[in-house]
Amino acid sequence: MCRQKLISKINAVIFFAIALFFSHSLWAANNPYQEMQTAADKIFSTIQAQSTAIKNNPNLLKDIVKQDLLPYVQVKYSAALILGNYYKNANNEQRNTYFNAFEGYLIQTFAQALSMYNGQQYQVETAKDIGDKTLLSIRILLIQPDANQQPIRLDFLWRKNTVTGEWKAYDLVAEGVSMITTKQNEWATLLRQGGIDALTQELNTQAKLNVDPNANKKN
Repeated sequence: MCRQKLISKINAVIFFAIALFFSHSLWAANNPYQEMQTAADKIFSTIQAQSTAIKNNPNLLKDIVKQDLLPYVQVKYSAALILGNYYKNANNEQRNTYFNAFEGYLIQTFAQALSMYNGQQYQVETAKDIGDKTLLSIRILLIQPDANQQPIRLDFLWRKNTVTGEWKAYDLVAEGVSMITTKQNEWATLLRQGGIDALTQELNTQAKLNVDPNANKKN
């Protein structure tokens, strides 16, 4: 009798585990093209709805990025790519501190970039068959009001997590320039001289910068 109860209990646990895994798989098997469209619609509509408040306080863009864009980004994967071999030599505490600093830096950087948005129309690349791909690029075009101006081209690189099957973006290529590659080159000397701790400190400093729409006009 006791043995029968034990078997029933084990079967129930197995059934629950399978159900949990199946439900998680359904959640994780997202479509990156749909996610890209959802993220774009969400963030641009929020900016338009709060345009007056943002004009008075551009730092509100940081909150919008954190709420509407960051959930679609593989922050730790991007951060680890930039570190390269320095990632292997860092301990867990250094990595976690660095990841937090990098997230803050991303929020400030994306918010500063979005301060260039002035209500332009945008087009997300038409969905294509993904097949068994684990990496892909999805393009967004910001259509300029002046017909003589070329659209601003943004390519978001997406990666499928091999464990969960979930797709998230990990790099932004703006007009052919990769954020990951750019930052690897920009921070190479800092990492060589001061290691991960020096870069973490620099990221924390940059994350605190105010969003300045006029900075884009000067560049």
